[in-house]
Amino acid sequence: MKFFITSLVFSLSNRTFENNSTRYIMQHFNQNDLQQIQAKGIEIEQIEKQINTFVKGFPYIRLVAPATLERGMVKLSFEQTNDLVRYFDSNINNYNVLKFVPASGAASRMFKHLFEFVQSFDGSEKAINETENQNDFNSVGYFLKNLSSFAFYEDLVKKIEASGFKIEGLLQSKDYKKIIEFLILDNGLGYGNLPKALLRFHSYSDEHRLAIEEHLVEAANYCINEDKIAKVHFTISPEHRERFDAVMNEIVPKFEARFKIRYDIRYSEQKPSTDTIAVDMQNRPFRNNDETLVFRPGGHGALIENLNDLDDHIIFVKNIDNIVPDRLRDETYTYKKAIGGLLMQLQEKSFDYLDLLDGGNLEENELNEIKEFAANELMIDIPNAYEGYSEIEKIDFLFNKLNRPMRICGMVKNEGEPGGGPFWVKNAEGEVSLQVVESSQMNLKDPLQAEIVAKSTHFNPVDLVCSMYNFEGQKFDLRDYVDPDTGFISIKSKDGRDLKALELPGLWNGAMADWITVFVETPLITFNPVKTVNDLLRPQHQPKD
Repeated sequence: MKFFITSLVFSLSNRTFENNSTRYIMQHFNQNDLQQIQAKGIEIEQIEKQINTFVKGFPYIRLVAPATLERGMVKLSFEQTNDLVRYFDSNINNYNVLKFVPASGAASRMFKHLFEFVQSFDGSEKAINETENQNDFNSVGYFLKNLSSFAFYEDLVKKIEASGFKIEGLLQSKDYKKIIEFLILDNGLGYGNLPKALLRFHSYSDEHRLAIEEHLVEAANYCINEDKIAKVHFTISPEHRERFDAVMNEIVPKFEARFKIRYDIRYSEQKPSTDTIAVDMQNRPFRNNDETLVFRPGGHGALIENLNDLDDHIIFVKNIDNIVPDRLRDETYTYKKAIGGLLMQLQEKSFDYLDLLDGGNLEENELNEIKEFAANELMIDIPNAYEGYSEIEKIDFLFNKLNRPMRICGMVKNEGEPGGGPFWVKNAEGEVSLQVVESSQMNLKDPLQAEIVAKSTHFNPVDLVCSMYNFEGQKFDLRDYVDPDTGFISIKSKDGRDLKALELPGLWNGAMADWITVFVETPLITFNPVKTVNDLLRPQHQPKD
């Protein structure tokens, strides 16, 4: 193997080799590797850290307790909710507000069971009978029985007819494989390789809306400024940019005319510098057949970089697939505005207190007032040691705790959904804080940790509103508030070989670990994700009978 011969390599070779990861770099990478790494904008030190992480792994999150209505969760009364909605509506023009939608992920997992069916279905009488007798909601049989109920049905019919077939004929001849191929493969609608944003989700009397259209409708209802402009930011993948542009050119004028507004649509792509290196099962660099290194996207946690590049004051964050049709939308708007109004109120109060703390020389009653605000309204854990601090130490502690990015997170009652939830967590320094924790971060083999999880009452629907500026009007650098120890390692395969992939701390998990976090209970209607295509058959996503 060739060793580095560029100037950067010589700077590496001048280091002492006491560090194991540096020795690893010198032993396993060549000049072409270095050029590939540099082209992505990744520092060699970052590669060292990633390799070291593969070797030692990520520590489990240390759960202290679930965030509940008794401790750590806010429940708004009917009156409080309405007051916050009015406050939001009255003050929105004081802020630059934007809706941020991660929309770069492909929809392939939505159609996993359909891909598996295409591979295994042989058209035999036995296979046909097995399919037709499937009544489980998530089955292919249920999908086929309800095919005409999907918003994309008319597009599918047209695509099949354009190829010289009739869907009625294919159904009559029980050629179910061909029907599904027309839906998921690229020679048909290509839904298996498109992003969820560009799939038709909901049917109306006069139109069938794409997921991305529903987000434009939402933005027109809670992200409008005094100039009647709604700002929406979508993260997309570069291979779909042309398709996004074509769709937007078609749909934006329609909704601008309908709502009598203008849209400010922005895109960004996940930065190559946030990609992570892949390794084999022995933690050696995983290589393509041409010997180039394999890099993988760092997961949605990489989007903290995209969020950090935005200049807006208040940013709503919501997943692309968590939307409902118009008939169910009013309640979701109410709680969107309510958590937005709460953010505005808490931020304004925090700024007033930060001005006081920045000036110093506070009276004891003022310090106590700020401490109570931090503990009771911002849900900041005040350690027992605080009472023993000197006055300047108390001021410093409270200033540092209040002078951080802030987020209000809507949480729904847990009804058995897998995934993340709100918990009190202790970090490596012994500090306790509220965090959104994914199940992959939990050590469920530890009986005490499993007991804490069992007592959890709420679930994370990814319904956030974020404050991006400090009390002096300066934008936070969000990268300073990431906990690098909260990513995870997964096993993938490429070219028939297993590899290890490293995902960065999740966008609403470790990437926001050091933010001020307030959890608010919101109705279950605010959580309606589409994880499989069959989810679109649920009553929440279907037209009202």
